[in-house]
Amino acid sequence: MQNDMSGAVGGLIILVLLFVIVGVPLMQILHRTGFSRAWVLLWLVPVVGLVFLWIYAFIRWPVEGDDGVGEGKATGSR
Repeated sequence: MQNDMSGAVGGLIILVLLFVIVGVPLMQILHRTGFSRAWVLLWLVPVVGLVFLWIYAFIRWPVEGDDGVGEGKATGSR
């Protein structure tokens, strides 16, 4: 019984560390590109997170203009 409990606690610790290492920066990237930080929850579902990454890489971001170039918010121009 002791090994079952320690394995669960170890898995939970690894999950929390993984979320902090990858999830927190991903939330910042989503926020800076104009998306809700809540989208990071999709990353926690293994296959859905990978599909989301591919979709996210090729869709038009809310901070882009009609020509595909940032409107100043993401490019650093004032």
